[in-house]
Amino acid sequence: MYQNAEEVIEKLQDKSKHIERVAVVGGGYIGVELAEAFERLGKEVVLVDIVDTVLNGYYDKDFTEMMAKNLEEHNIRLALEQTVQAVEGDGKVERLVTDKETFDVDMVVLAVGFRPNTSLGAGKIELFRNGAFLVDKKQETSIPGVFAVGDCATIYDNARQDTSYIALASNAVRSGIVGAHNACGHELEGIGVQGSNGISIYGLHMVSTGLTLEKAKQAGYNAVETGFNDLQKPEFIKHDNQEVAIKIVFDKDTRVILGAQMVSRDISISMGIHMFSLAIQEHVTIDKLALTDLFFLPHFNKPYNYITMAALSAE
Repeated sequence: MYQNAEEVIEKLQDKSKHIERVAVVGGGYIGVELAEAFERLGKEVVLVDIVDTVLNGYYDKDFTEMMAKNLEEHNIRLALEQTVQAVEGDGKVERLVTDKETFDVDMVVLAVGFRPNTSLGAGKIELFRNGAFLVDKKQETSIPGVFAVGDCATIYDNARQDTSYIALASNAVRSGIVGAHNACGHELEGIGVQGSNGISIYGLHMVSTGLTLEKAKQAGYNAVETGFNDLQKPEFIKHDNQEVAIKIVFDKDTRVILGAQMVSRDISISMGIHMFSLAIQEHVTIDKLALTDLFFLPHFNKPYNYITMAALSAE
């Protein structure tokens, strides 16, 4: 989308193009954000994905269903569990064909991910399983003195305790700092990442870090979850007091926190995910979190807030 953004904007602004119906293929962060943007411009929007939910992989199903409902309430058609087979039209886009339906549309935008561009070192540098440059914690490749940073390279995932691939701007910036230091002769190791991320669609804010329950189990952990639903502030505060849902994923054997997810219409929840990112980095247990000294003031939260209560509820 970034590469074609100017073209898309020009077509949308050109009234002679008569673009009123837009199909977005891909229900990840970019696809969901584009669906909202097109709908806000007054377009009829259908969001298509091969899986059975939106934001798959970032949140567990019970949380993604909240976002799916949010999108549908704003007149975005969800066409999930459908595989795109063709884009048809006579000299212009007229139809999107899936294995289940045909949609009459004027524009199709693909938001289905990307592959790392490693052509610069093709055949010379060792690659990760997805084709990214495999680097160590100094961002150094298999060729000594050659460094790779950003979305073309791997990064160390503290939740998995292993090398992984997490394409985020925040990771690209940090890997750039580490790579630059080492390329200039100042030895520096990265401390790893947790893949912290967030999204805000029609005022529904969702943030996550580390592994979902599903991903933690796939990674070999004996993973379980604990959660809590509450108001952000004490009940006597009647205004600007939104509901918050939180889920914490941890290893049942070691009790170490592996991931966290939060959703609310109160944007201040975004600050809580920083603490969980640090907790995963430092291998904090769910039991230690339950006793952690968290700031309290009624204007902001409760003395036994949803983070503490979720941790205390862990079995």
